[in-house]
Amino acid sequence: MTGPIAFQGLPGAYSDLACRTVYPDLPTLPCESFEAAIAAVREGRAGLAMLPCENSLAGRVPDIHHLLPGSGLFVVAEHFQRVEHCLLALPGAPESGLRRAHSHPVALGQVRRFLRDAGLTPVVEADTAGAARLVAEWGRPEEAAIASSLAAEIHGLAILRRNVEDEAHNTTRFYVMAPRPRVPAPSDGAMVTTFVFRVRNVPAALYKALGGFATNGVNMTKLESYMLEGAFTATQFLCDVDGHPDQPALRRALEELSFFSSEVRVLGVYPAAPFRLAQADGR
Repeated sequence: MTGPIAFQGLPGAYSDLACRTVYPDLPTLPCESFEAAIAAVREGRAGLAMLPCENSLAGRVPDIHHLLPGSGLFVVAEHFQRVEHCLLALPGAPESGLRRAHSHPVALGQVRRFLRDAGLTPVVEADTAGAARLVAEWGRPEEAAIASSLAAEIHGLAILRRNVEDEAHNTTRFYVMAPRPRVPAPSDGAMVTTFVFRVRNVPAALYKALGGFATNGVNMTKLESYMLEGAFTATQFLCDVDGHPDQPALRRALEELSFFSSEVRVLGVYPAAPFRLAQADGR
């Protein structure tokens, strides 16, 4: 594999941490937006992109479901990154002297109880890693950031507390995107298939289209709907299911889906992440 892996955000963002966790030998390429990360892969400046699609607390990541179908890229892997928020401050700054905590609004919402108990005033910033950078640049001992341990390392901050998030299950799922599909063999283990579809504008079309997954015993783990081009009658769905399209059960389900849909397009077939398998086993 050649080329860096692109992500949205500044160095030290959780997406950066996800890239380094899965591909420790690849350099990372920070990008200003999801569109810029996608463009970096499409234009050959990066070999892969790490794009968050949903979080166990915050739900789906806005815009990703709109961007994927038209990106020209394919899902080749998934990764579940545990979000471990840290309280960061200047080296030597006492926790008792902190007054404000800076971070992304979603991160601040995920540490609400901690901030209240610590008596810290939340201050919204553009992102977690950017908040860490600001605290380092300001050099004021009363300012703190809520960000990753990687952000502390990059920006020279001290970690005063780890795992300050209110919920221990805070986890973000990522799609790993590539310019070409990498379809494993059906016999290579547990698989996930991601696809988009549009149902025909007829009564009960969605009910009939999805019926094939139930009758064929295919587990659907994600189903999201969104309007296309502002039209209330043009709805597209993004879906994840367990299985490989070449396996008989999923093949039959997709065939039935196609009968009731105006378009079905597979965006990727890839191995199920260990985190997914562990959850399925109840571990």
